[in-house]
Parts: sequence; structure tokens; C-alpha cells
Amino acid sequence: MYDCIVVPTDGSPKGERALEYAFDLALAHDATIRAVYVVNAAGYGGLPMETAWEGISEALREEGRSAVERVEELAPEGVEVDTKILDGSPSRVIVEEAGPDACDLIVMGTHGRGGIDRLLLGSVTERVVRCAEVPVLTVQVGTNAPEEPMEGEQPQVAVE
Repeated sequence: MYDCIVVPTDGSPKGERALEYAFDLALAHDATIRAVYVVNAAGYGGLPMETAWEGISEALREEGRSAVERVEELAPEGVEVDTKILDGSPSRVIVEEAGPDACDLIVMGTHGRGGIDRLLLGSVTERVVRCAEVPVLTVQVGTNAPEEPMEGEQPQVAVE
């Protein structure tokens, strides 16, 4: 069912939760993981002209190399990982990378922002879900999980 699974990464430990899902699916379907790090240069457009863009660009690329290398390190035996460091708008690049002729699924984390944060900041994950031509599996990786159990859900009890 899946031959290629795109997994955007920012290198954060929280994002590793989404990787667990992607690795399980890759093992079950003998799929390749395509780890993608997107250098978003637009976020630095307001810097003064005297700022050395080359230094910022290289720092972001180094962060990207570390992020995709971490995916390779975490991959279980039997899972092939391809890595890419790309430039552009993260949501657009992720959607393009997972076009219907390229990959079959996108697995990515959501930081669980809500309310005004989501309205003001937008959400890369939300834009990917809305625009992707392939299925998107989102994994809650943020700290804003609901504190109250949902209707019909049993409350979790901590045992120490």
C-alpha cells in the first residue's frame, strides 16, 4: 500500500514521536522513509542588509543535516531512509515532495497550537493536510493535549 513515506523533520525530540509511526508503517509495508528538512529563508527576510545571509543559510543547513542524520540514526534495521534538505515555504515544499507520483503518505507532527496562536501563526501541518494530494497522518507531539478526558473516554490514572 505504501512504497514511500515523507516525514518532515525539524530535528526536535518531540518530532520523534511522528517518526515512530512512520517507522512502524515503513516496516509493515516495506516502504522507504524520505526525511525532509525545509530551510525557510522567508522567515529571515526582515533582517538588516548587513546581516551575513551566507552565515545564516549555512547555520540552517547544518541544523537540517543534523535533523535528517537523526532520522537515519533512529531508523530501525530494515527501513531505508532517503534524506533531503530543501529550500522554500515548508508546507509548499512538503506537499510538492509528496506528490502523487512521488510518495504515498505524509507522516508529520502537530504541535497542538490552538486559539489565537493558531490564528496568528498558522500551521504548516494544517496547510499540508489541506493541500496534499496524498493521505496525511498527523501525530500530536505538542504539550497542549486535552487535560480532561473526551466524552466516552476513561480518565488516565497514574500509578507510582
